[in-house]
Amino acid sequence: MARPAKRTTLREVAEATGLSTAAVSYALRGKQVSKETEERVRRAAAELGYEADPIARALASGRTSMVGVLAGDLSDLWQQQLMAAIGRELLACDRYALTVDAGGDPHRELALAKQLRDQRVDALLVSPVDPSAEEWAALAEALPIVAVGDSLQKARTAGQVIFDNRAGIDAVLEYLYGLGHRRVTVLTPTRPSTPDRPADVYVSEAAGRLGLRTELVPCPQELGEATAVARRVLEGPRPATAVFCFSDSLAYGVYAAAAEVSLEVGRDVSVVGFDDHPVSRVLTPPLTTVGWGQAGIAAEAARLTVAAIEGRRVRRKRILCAPRMSERGSAVRV
Repeated sequence: MARPAKRTTLREVAEATGLSTAAVSYALRGKQVSKETEERVRRAAAELGYEADPIARALASGRTSMVGVLAGDLSDLWQQQLMAAIGRELLACDRYALTVDAGGDPHRELALAKQLRDQRVDALLVSPVDPSAEEWAALAEALPIVAVGDSLQKARTAGQVIFDNRAGIDAVLEYLYGLGHRRVTVLTPTRPSTPDRPADVYVSEAAGRLGLRTELVPCPQELGEATAVARRVLEGPRPATAVFCFSDSLAYGVYAAAAEVSLEVGRDVSVVGFDDHPVSRVLTPPLTTVGWGQAGIAAEAARLTVAAIEGRRVRRKRILCAPRMSERGSAVRV
């Protein structure tokens, strides 16, 4: 059996250039040497096939260049898209996303967060399932954490990119109220074990102010499961005239369920989503939904994460994302 090719060492690059290993190391990192020296070292490294040993580099610097990206639930199509966008933004900064999925389970979420900490990721970027969990405080002491979506209420985070859910929920419920709806079912991915998620609380507050009757119904993000829950909602004894979904993925389940029971979205039942996934524009009818500016979210989350890793001060550690409603054909007047 052939032996694996021997890795070219930093010392061999130093010998080829007549420099010290320290000077070669600085040149490869673009630090403390002239541009001419940097180019000469990089040229020699390329000719010799030198590649930095990631383990040695991590031991020397205390960094792995890995960022733990903890998704709340990748059954949600919009979260899939967001996590991919965050990964691209981190890669542009020479950081690598180690993306894991909590699957909507708060216990699994914390177990994964601790595992990523133990694997010595440089930082943790999390879209929390349970933002009020006590354990976030200790995790934030161990490594930089950037929260996306909801703030971690009991932790000192390195940064936050927060959705203004209160404004988004107000906008949707006021919109439905203006269309004449007085009974609205709200499909939420929140599990019964975490009933105090901010968005769920805001629904009750807005409904009370408007005089709406709302019912919060837990609903999985996976299409088949969401369809089953939505069908039970639509076939109830007194179904609501409108369904507000806390993700577009949940709204797709309502569309599927409506087709199964011979109801027409935009005529027999109104549906509004959250997140504005691209698929929502090509449905029949197109889905009325609320967007947050995904590209900006990913860029800000990566910026705050990299700044925390590098120990740089930032002027704004808390970014509040405003909702933007796109009115289409899925919600109508009653």
